[in-house]
Amino acid sequence: MLAHTDLKKGVQIILDGQPYEVLVSNSMKKAQRRPVIQTKIKNLINGNVVERNFQQGDVFEEAGLSKLKAKFLYAHRESYFFTESSNPSKRFDLSLEQVGEKAKFLKQGEEIEALIFDGKIISIILPVKVQLKVKDSPPGVQGDRAQGGTKAVTLETGAQLNVPLFVEEGDIVELNVETEEYTRRVDEK
Repeated sequence: MLAHTDLKKGVQIILDGQPYEVLVSNSMKKAQRRPVIQTKIKNLINGNVVERNFQQGDVFEEAGLSKLKAKFLYAHRESYFFTESSNPSKRFDLSLEQVGEKAKFLKQGEEIEALIFDGKIISIILPVKVQLKVKDSPPGVQGDRAQGGTKAVTLETGAQLNVPLFVEEGDIVELNVETEEYTRRVDEK
């Protein structure tokens, strides 16, 4: 069992029978009152993020989640199809709401991790950094700037990303999935 003081970023708990992950946790204490933990928690089944306060004395069960290596196959009508890496004959699919915002960074053949809760696959975890090819890049216009400029490009998955002006169509860029920001251009050799 976890106490309210154990609620730190990344901790997974069961609340109202569903698994949640703590995204933000702040301790707050007002004069002559009990400390309160203010949190933002994400439901791992449907992806909803809620703000919730917990009092001293609240206890939680730690979510018993397991992970499974899987590979993304394809998407069709807001369904995303995957196969287990160890056994390609075992396939499963998730809805767009289960995959969430991460769907725009999925490319065919990409290795991911599937989250399992109570014997059911409920969500996926992408690697922190993914490499995608730039499909469409408008020409960068250099102007009067104190720092480097950026432009919006379209990636092979259809996602939009702001990148530096030197990135061109056909380049492979690495981006951080959590922040959805450009990290570097990858050299193909």
